[in-house]
Amino acid sequence: MPFPVRLPQPSTGAAAAAATVGAVLAAVALRRYLSTSRHRSPTPVTMSALRTSSSSASATTLVAYGRSPEDRELLASVAGSVALGDGESDGEFSVAVSYEGAGFDAAAYMDALTARRFGRWMLWSPRIGSTQDLIAQNFAKLPVGLVCVADVQFKGRGRSKNVWESPAGCLMFSFTSQMQDARKLPLMQYVVCLSMTEAIKELCRAKGLPELDVRIKWPNDLYLKGLKVGGILCTSSYEPKVYNICTGIGLNVDNEKPTTCLNAALQEANVISSRLKREDILAYFFNKFEKLFEIFSNQGFQALEEQYYNSWLHSGQRVVVQDAHESQSVSSVVTIQLGTYTLLVRMAKAMSCTQMVTALISLLDW
Repeated sequence: MPFPVRLPQPSTGAAAAAATVGAVLAAVALRRYLSTSRHRSPTPVTMSALRTSSSSASATTLVAYGRSPEDRELLASVAGSVALGDGESDGEFSVAVSYEGAGFDAAAYMDALTARRFGRWMLWSPRIGSTQDLIAQNFAKLPVGLVCVADVQFKGRGRSKNVWESPAGCLMFSFTSQMQDARKLPLMQYVVCLSMTEAIKELCRAKGLPELDVRIKWPNDLYLKGLKVGGILCTSSYEPKVYNICTGIGLNVDNEKPTTCLNAALQEANVISSRLKREDILAYFFNKFEKLFEIFSNQGFQALEEQYYNSWLHSGQRVVVQDAHESQSVSSVVTIQLGTYTLLVRMAKAMSCTQMVTALISLLDW
């Protein structure tokens, strides 16, 4: 059953050096992030309006929401055929169009959402293995722009195949998007990171709160006051003429341990009565992402460079660079002054393709 959401063909025309960078980055990113779909038989499901007391503690519940009743019913019917992630394939799970109990406030989220394409369909679960796995394994069945949100994840995913349990108090979600230009694909995570930092600032201003200076630790982490508060994971698969992108985000909103969280930072600023809510953060993220993604698709990442560098954690940092030549190693201390994209463009002009691939793999493992 098709959904009327497809992304437009992004315009091209980047400079030759930028094109070289994009092509090399695409090769590296595809090597590291390419995911293959795993086909499973549909799990038996029941569809109803669920109450907290009626669902088994071990069962997985998916609740379908949409901007209109038609959107919600259509999504619920499709959700009934999804395959759950590894470790969740046994037993039954439930799909519903309403949920009577504590959890994500879908109505408040939809009221704050102004984006037209992204976030208008939502699957929410009080407890699931991984939102990223559910999205990745069912991409073809789901509308482009759908978001899957979980209160608790017991098999969250990160870079280098890291797995962890994500407790309540975090905003954890994954969403679908598409891209046709392979040269832009590796830069998608930069746009996502920037969208989240800008969304948090805009939300703080809208609520009359002190702006939280969340910064981007390259390539895909979010830091606040030198401590990690979030992470982003982009995976992709290819079908003819288009890349299917699954983007997962985890953001610590309420848990002060083991490091810090957004609302703890507000309390330190003597803001006691007001707290940021997951629903508002998610809505503001999609409102910002939709705008930045359109700019990125039509004009390239260069149009977002200045904004990105303003949120970049590394500007002004001092690092040690080692240069090995003829069995000798020379170490130099340098100060980072260039943004990532500008640096890579200059590398492309000075290095061969092989040298640049080696350098990029080293940077990605940094």
